[in-house]
Amino acid sequence: MIEAPTASDATNVERYFLPYQRAWLEDDSRVKLWEKSRRIGATHTQAYEDVRDAISGKAESVWFSSADESAAREYVRDCVKFATVFDALARGYGASAIDERRGAQTMRIEFRNGARITALASNPTSFRSKGGKVVLDEFAFHRDADELWRAAQPVAMHGYPIRILSTHNGMTSKFHEFIARVERGDADWSRHRVTVGEAVEQGLLDRAVYGRATTAEERAAWLERLRRDSGDEISWRQEYWCDPIDEATSFLTYEQIERAEREGVADGDVRDATGDLFVGVDVGRKRDLTAIWAAERVDETLTTRGVRTLERAPFAEQRSAIRELFAAPTFRRGAIDATGAGMQLAEELVEEFGEGRVEAVTFTARFKEEAAYRVKRAIEERTLLLPRSREIREDFHSIRRETTTAGNARFEASRSEGRGHGDRFWAAALAVHAATTPPREPFIKGARGFGNLLQQY
Repeated sequence: MIEAPTASDATNVERYFLPYQRAWLEDDSRVKLWEKSRRIGATHTQAYEDVRDAISGKAESVWFSSADESAAREYVRDCVKFATVFDALARGYGASAIDERRGAQTMRIEFRNGARITALASNPTSFRSKGGKVVLDEFAFHRDADELWRAAQPVAMHGYPIRILSTHNGMTSKFHEFIARVERGDADWSRHRVTVGEAVEQGLLDRAVYGRATTAEERAAWLERLRRDSGDEISWRQEYWCDPIDEATSFLTYEQIERAEREGVADGDVRDATGDLFVGVDVGRKRDLTAIWAAERVDETLTTRGVRTLERAPFAEQRSAIRELFAAPTFRRGAIDATGAGMQLAEELVEEFGEGRVEAVTFTARFKEEAAYRVKRAIEERTLLLPRSREIREDFHSIRRETTTAGNARFEASRSEGRGHGDRFWAAALAVHAATTPPREPFIKGARGFGNLLQQY
């Protein structure tokens, strides 16, 4: 992937490694985690670090394990290349030995100073009775990661480094558990995270594909081709964007969401809607987005007509955006989040438009459960139609239903930079709530068909 340094400037990492690779090489933490996209040169970079540590005496023994033999062979080839560049190789690799008792295959490189790099099979017993630096590659895909960690961690107990690199493999993997421990502050390990988009922006495409500087249009087109070739949203998010995905824990699966999507939905001006318009608003200010969801009733179906998000917008700007929809000719009813930051905004809009037309909603656990299941039922029955939007799809898929120790349901969403915290989902839930629950007082004389829509849900 990346040209190897020459012997004269083997330590010149700035010339031969991209910024995210250099960041890894310059991090001297005892334990490092690399949460990574596929094929961005992470294992290649690790091979350089291991050869550097071996010849410098920092690690006289390096013990490497990947999830399959072909990955281990690729790693060893990279080590041989770097060792040759450093002119430190004493014996060529090819010393591939079979342990007939365990069927374990190993590949070893030996250096003039006596240091060794050994690539082991993923069998946890291969690590026992060893000592030195530990490298676990594609850790989320090892067959028995728990036992492997129990066997490998003591190998480095005398102060040697530990390196753990992997793409994600669901939310129940040992690797994901380690990431969560770091996020909670339960482990003082260093964490690196590089998506395919970040790698491309830092020069991966220039170096590995085109051999020249690329334009923003070329990079966007290449990523779009990669997305299409990946085949499905789960592979795309997990293999390339460092998103651990477990459909078993998702409140709504990608398949369910995509079946409710339609082309052309949410195109055009919301104010041009001719059917009854219902609006849901999930209010955010500093950490979360404010999401505004407008849905038009067409026959017995709620069709999304507009979705708008505001990030860190002043309340005056949020009020103006919401009032514009509430003042639409066919606006019938709205529901606005009155929890926390939204309390004052909701009170002001209720006062302006009337309690029968605008409902201030407090997000209690019971309300969230009822509203979430109402959305799920509408999506399954295709009585709520969604636009084809990756941001909306990811927001809806991020919702998780958990059970508390008291046995109560709790709905949570993973928080992602630029993608909110399930905000679009909850705005849609509020819009559906506005359309399917009776107001506290009649809000329009002779409103047509409202009872039928209530029955539908």
